[in-house]
Amino acid sequence: MNTLLCIPLLVLLGTLVPLCSTRYSRTACAFLTAALPAIALFLILQMAPAILDGQRFQTAIDWVPSLGLSLAFRLDGLTLLFSLLILGIGLLVILYARYYLSSNDNMGKFYCYLILFMFAMLGVVMSDNLIQIWVFWELTSISSFLLISFWGNKSEARKGARMALTITGAGGLFLLAGLLMLGNVVGTFDLQTVLDSGDIIRAHSTYPIITVLILIGAFTKSAQFPFHFWLPNAMAAPTPVSSYLHSATMVKAGIFLMARFYPSLAGTDLWFLIVSMTGLATFLLGGYLALFQHDLKGLLANSTISHLGLITLLLGMGSDLALVAAIFHIINHATFKASLFMAAGIIDHESGSRDMRQLNGLWKYMPYTATLAMVASSAMAGVPLLNGFLSKEMFFNEALHQDSLGSLSWMVPVLATLGGVFSVAYSTRFVHDVFFNGEPINLPKTPHEPPRYMRVPVEILVALCLLVGIFPSWIVGDLLQSASLSALNGPVPEYSLAIWHGFNIPLLMSVIALLGGLLVYYNRQHLFKFQAQFPTNDPKVLFERAIQQLVGKATWLINFFENGSLQRYLYFLFMFTIVMSAYPLLDLNATAGRRPEIPVDALSITGAALLSIASLATVIWHRRRMVALLTLSVVGLIVTLAFARFSAPDLALTQLSVEVVTIILLMLALFFLPQKTPKESSPRRVVRDLGISAMIGGIVGTVIYALMTRPLDTISDFFTENSKTGGGGTNVVNVILVDFRGFDTLGEITVLGIAALGIFKLIARMRLYMPSSNEQGRPWSTDSHPLMLSVVSQSLLPLALLVSAYIFLRGHNMPGGGFIAGLITSVAIIQQYVAHGVDWIKERLKLDYQIMIGSGIGIAALTGLGSWFFDRPFLTSWFDYFYLPVIGKFELASAMLFDLGVYLTVVGATMLILANLGQLTTSERAIFEEES
Repeated sequence: MNTLLCIPLLVLLGTLVPLCSTRYSRTACAFLTAALPAIALFLILQMAPAILDGQRFQTAIDWVPSLGLSLAFRLDGLTLLFSLLILGIGLLVILYARYYLSSNDNMGKFYCYLILFMFAMLGVVMSDNLIQIWVFWELTSISSFLLISFWGNKSEARKGARMALTITGAGGLFLLAGLLMLGNVVGTFDLQTVLDSGDIIRAHSTYPIITVLILIGAFTKSAQFPFHFWLPNAMAAPTPVSSYLHSATMVKAGIFLMARFYPSLAGTDLWFLIVSMTGLATFLLGGYLALFQHDLKGLLANSTISHLGLITLLLGMGSDLALVAAIFHIINHATFKASLFMAAGIIDHESGSRDMRQLNGLWKYMPYTATLAMVASSAMAGVPLLNGFLSKEMFFNEALHQDSLGSLSWMVPVLATLGGVFSVAYSTRFVHDVFFNGEPINLPKTPHEPPRYMRVPVEILVALCLLVGIFPSWIVGDLLQSASLSALNGPVPEYSLAIWHGFNIPLLMSVIALLGGLLVYYNRQHLFKFQAQFPTNDPKVLFERAIQQLVGKATWLINFFENGSLQRYLYFLFMFTIVMSAYPLLDLNATAGRRPEIPVDALSITGAALLSIASLATVIWHRRRMVALLTLSVVGLIVTLAFARFSAPDLALTQLSVEVVTIILLMLALFFLPQKTPKESSPRRVVRDLGISAMIGGIVGTVIYALMTRPLDTISDFFTENSKTGGGGTNVVNVILVDFRGFDTLGEITVLGIAALGIFKLIARMRLYMPSSNEQGRPWSTDSHPLMLSVVSQSLLPLALLVSAYIFLRGHNMPGGGFIAGLITSVAIIQQYVAHGVDWIKERLKLDYQIMIGSGIGIAALTGLGSWFFDRPFLTSWFDYFYLPVIGKFELASAMLFDLGVYLTVVGATMLILANLGQLTTSERAIFEEES
């Protein structure tokens, strides 16, 4: 198998490993869970040298080529960077979670959700098709919902997960619209073609709409202002989830999307204004809010928002060097933010609290953890010799050299420096308030160092912060170059990763940020007093209130339209139809076309008259259920004869079979309803309904007449010409069902089976009132199974089954097939139920209709899968001709097996409904007879 396909497939298979390994020890479960992602990471590392040399790997399996849909994956520089972050940090999180989760937590379920999350994010960055990107994009929202709500017994976990899913899911709908429009502009959903078509996209009239839609999707996922509020509330998740979500997954998906589509959408004033201004607002707001958080994870969550805003600001500047700086900061942010969340989790795990008002002086209790956390915090603050310093200097340099705001451009470097001040201030608060600042206050337990291997992931990440900060070119130089080359889809500008660039303005901005941040923290009491003047509105409460208001309005709207009146529903539907069809019909110059009309004969007039009379009788006597059912059956019979009259024998057989089954079903159902219903419609409503029905009838008749008198382009010629040569049968209808459109038929019988099972479950334990007499008040006969009916039905059963077999076998070349044969068999069997009763049938007919449905769908699906063994598309049929001495020449086709599946499903579904409804009738009658 292609190596590129193996990478996501291995991770997907990894979701099953923790569920199967929970019986072993916690350590064994963790290492077994990590095995398949580790192999996937190894495969990527094997391909990394070629990618760093500028190569790109792509693979695709066609799904629906006519729609441009395929299962396509790619591995280039940008994908390599994100894949290393997703898999590398993911493996560290798996190890960390082994020690973080308690014995009461379901480790197997947690690891399953975590690997699913990893697979979804890996699918986003590796997808080479726009629609596939969106599918994985939505999967990240679903899997993150499962992880955030892992502790579902906590209200904040449920509410936080619901908020995250609502915001990111809604953004995903905007993204889908944007991607569909983007694919329509380019003419394909192939990602590389889209990236190469930047000039075409930017010149198109829909470019603004496409850009806004895609950016809304990216902003909601990456918690950009004004969608930032969901991220802090996602902190109800276990800390391993927070560490993974904030560093390498979920929130980085929006950043990845903007970087991926940079060649296609960036480079315009619209892109600069939306992306840069949103990023700048998020950068400052997140940094400011982080200062006032008392929860450790709350501080880190808002700092994540700030740093995501910084990256977004860089991506919006429109400069190639700014893009390089953004990618560099993606790497650095992933390392120090993952280590900081893990350190926060250790503090919470070993002290029992995350409240910084209680967590004081932990240096003396946890010196090793404190050292790691202080190094990571310094990287986040941008202290020299750490990775955060290098990317922040590149950020300051790009802020200085942009001029897209004209005379106001000077504000960007000033505000960028202010954001740097906030970063230093909240990083200092994290270090000082937690590890120094006195003694712990009322902690649930005495703090101490964590287990040795719980610190290993933090040590690895902190070591990377140091190594990248001291040896940037040696550690990430090639990776940054390759990722930038891929993101730009072109040459990378000159840049330097040196530690020292001399005394310059970016260095001065860094010094101002460092000193200003320390000064802000020193005078933090004044800021806290200032902030205390503003009302504290919990975003979670506001969101829940908005949701409840929305639910209330939706409930009112639903109650307005759905008041239980079928007449009301039909009224709205028909009025909408009349309004929408009025203008086109008024614009129609002549109803009749030039196509000659078929001469009218006495037989046609008689059939039309009977059809009209039966329809009117059904309407007139609709309150008398049994009479209306009989007149309705006349309508069905006339329709059947019309099909036969106009050379559609297959439709005639199907209509007749369906009509019989439907009448039986309605008779069983109507048995429990009143035999006559009272008059409900007022004269005014009757007149209104007559008027609406007359208009609808006139519209439908006009449209049908206009269509029938005009020549139509039809695809029937194709099927007629290819039915014998392509499908091996002369019955075009059956060949279409089991060959040309076999996939549709497979879906339809699957839906039929599901519907039958649903109805069976609904009526399995139903207890209904059974009327004791008929419409005239006469009691029901005590002879439930008349002798004449029993004798006749037993005689008809073999004949009916023989006809059914004949209809089935000849279906490929003459009118018939599995569907019609299944209905005939069902009618024959249900006749035995009516004649002899359920108990009598159960003793003689050992059939499990649920197994029959499953077998039918399974046989049909396996028939389609069989074509794969011959390297043919799914459901490709086979046929050939054979000769036997006595029988002579005959045909065998694989479509017969598919038709057998249809036959079994139809019989099983029909009988599952009718037999159990009949059983309900029989049991109620038995109770009635006992009571009598």
